[in-house]
Amino acid sequence: MAAQEPRLGLSSATIRTMIRVRPIERGDRPWVARRLEDAFGDVIVARKGVLIDASVLPGFVATDGGGRPVGLLTYDAAHGECEVVAVISTQEGRGIGRALMDAARDHAAAAGYRRLWLITTNDNTRAFRFYQLWGMDLCAFYRHGVRRSREVKPSLPERGADGIPLDHELEFELFLGATVRSGMPLREGTQPRPEPSENADL
Repeated sequence: MAAQEPRLGLSSATIRTMIRVRPIERGDRPWVARRLEDAFGDVIVARKGVLIDASVLPGFVATDGGGRPVGLLTYDAAHGECEVVAVISTQEGRGIGRALMDAARDHAAAAGYRRLWLITTNDNTRAFRFYQLWGMDLCAFYRHGVRRSREVKPSLPERGADGIPLDHELEFELFLGATVRSGMPLREGTQPRPEPSENADL
């Protein structure tokens, strides 16, 4: 996903006001499942060699001015951290992804979680730009991480966006009201983080 300037003849602020974000409701689940299948070929998402059913997770739906769903985000929370498992926008350049990430950040911060994080793959170059402009930092690079995920989800393709070989996983993070330890260089497959502590789910 990438943040783009709107091309509808309207200001960015005007377009953002047309997008509303609310928690996923029971009636949204069939639509959520369809969008996940369109994006990932399945409702099951693989990352770090672990499978998770993104269709049953809590999250948010973005709607347009007519109340039609145009985007979704699902998350999983544990150990004082909140993982964005899936974020999907059906229309580019409308601020949908940003609105969904804002909602996840605000909800996680209000719940007392210290870190918001996510995994993406090496082919998702547009997402790298979006996440960094939004405020996240690249904190870990998992060399051949997709190979581990492909072991548990063999349907993962060999090539991703723009025909790029799909092979590695990258982790982005945003600390929420916590002091980040400085002077710690990024190392392959690791990331600077405080020790985990138990917390209730979001």
